[in-house]
Amino acid sequence: MKVNYFGHSCFLLQAAGKRILIDPFISPNELARDINIDEIVCDYILVSHGHSDHVADLIDIAKRTGATIISSFELVQWASKQGAEKVHPMNLGGSWDFDFGNVKMTYAAHSNSLPDGSYGGTAGGFLVKTENKTYYYSGDTALISDMKLLGELYDIDHAFLCIGDNFTMGVDDAIIAAKFINCKKIIGMHYDTFGYIKIDEEKAKQKFEDAGLKLTLMKISDKPEDAEEI
Repeated sequence: MKVNYFGHSCFLLQAAGKRILIDPFISPNELARDINIDEIVCDYILVSHGHSDHVADLIDIAKRTGATIISSFELVQWASKQGAEKVHPMNLGGSWDFDFGNVKMTYAAHSNSLPDGSYGGTAGGFLVKTENKTYYYSGDTALISDMKLLGELYDIDHAFLCIGDNFTMGVDDAIIAAKFINCKKIIGMHYDTFGYIKIDEEKAKQKFEDAGLKLTLMKISDKPEDAEEI
C-alpha cells in the first residue's frame, strides 16, 4: 500500500488498484494549503465521524469524483441529502468485502455530530485488510480497552493513531494503544493542526522509540514521490 498524508487525519491510500481517501479535511487546514482538492482522485472515501475537521471537503470531493462514501448509517444518510450519489452504510462491528479488500468498522470513544448539528451516529475507526496486510485507522478516540481485543484477534501491520491530546489520545495513551493492538509501526495523526493539539514531534518520536515502537510523522504532500510504502 502507498500512502500520502493530506494533513490532520486525512490520508490517501493506494491499494489493489484503488484509491481510498480517509476523513477529508483539507481546504480549511492551513498546513495543507499546497494540496489542491480539485486534483484529488479517489474511488472510495472512508469517514470515521461527522465533525467538520473530518468532513469539510467530503461532499465536494464525492460529487466530483463519484467516489463511494463508506461510513455510519447516519452519516451516509446526511451525505446523500447533500448530493452524494454513492454511499455504503456501515455500523460498529460490521464488515464488508469491497473490490480493494475488507473493511470492518471499529468502535471509537468520541463525540459525534454532523455539520448541521444533527446526530452523526457513533464515532468509529476502520480495520482495512488489503494486499495480504491489515491496517488499523483508529479515528478520533480515547484510549479504550476494546483495543486489546483487536490485538488478540488481528495481526495489525500498521496503525494510524491520533496523538494530539486534548480532543483524543495523546502520545502517552497512543503508546499504550499501540501495545494493546500489538502493532509496532505507528503513523501519527490528529496533531499540530490547531493550537490545542500541537505537539513536540521529536519528543513524541523519542517516547515511541523508548517504548520499542516506531512513530512515523508523514510529510503533508499530494506528490506521488512523497507517498510512503507501508
